[in-house]
Amino acid sequence: MIDSYIAIDLETTGLEAKLEKITEIAALKVIQGVITDRLVTLVNPKRKLEERITELTGITDEMLADAPDIGDIIEAVIDFCGDLPLLGHHIIFDYGFLKRAAVNSRLIFEKEGIDTLALCRLFMPGDAKRNLSSACAFYEIPLSAAHRAESDAEASHQLYQKLKGLHSGDKPELFAAKPLIYKAKRQQPATKRQKDYLRDLAKCHKIDITVQVDAMSRSEASRMIDKIISQYGRLS
Repeated sequence: MIDSYIAIDLETTGLEAKLEKITEIAALKVIQGVITDRLVTLVNPKRKLEERITELTGITDEMLADAPDIGDIIEAVIDFCGDLPLLGHHIIFDYGFLKRAAVNSRLIFEKEGIDTLALCRLFMPGDAKRNLSSACAFYEIPLSAAHRAESDAEASHQLYQKLKGLHSGDKPELFAAKPLIYKAKRQQPATKRQKDYLRDLAKCHKIDITVQVDAMSRSEASRMIDKIISQYGRLS
């Protein structure tokens, strides 16, 4: 069984690590079941947030305007995690975003993890909802601010401790950390030609691009160019 770990949670602009960006990171260092340190930071995603994301998280573009870029803090996040396994509710989601950020900064981030969602699927009734809010309600764990990273990371930690207390005596092997597998390739920055063409397309079709063009990767720029052309046509 694992009793020392990094309870981690991210807020993001969407669900797909390959396409979306991190907006908030919370990492709580837990030693022998007790939170001993915290790393909590907003992250500038270099794009405007969709209204649904702001409504869900309460995070606004204004809050992120002066936040650091993920490339400036990912090394500090990795150092904070150290050799401890990661813990989270659907931990592969958070790990995928962090792994991509690490690879883009030429850093190694290979981790083991503990997934409280997987544990809930084993121990909660079959008809029960198993998202973090529902699982916390089921086990009577307070959740002060759902969909904010620090609150969700702390809730995942408390949920794990609750589940371990209830079930680890019978099946301790279920509470062991397992290797997290997520493959990511380093993203190449958009070329000058791509950026110039994208700006020309936006100007021609009078489109407000909500992403900072200079921060885009080659694949992101390519997808946006294709999307604009399919919707509005090529340069006239």
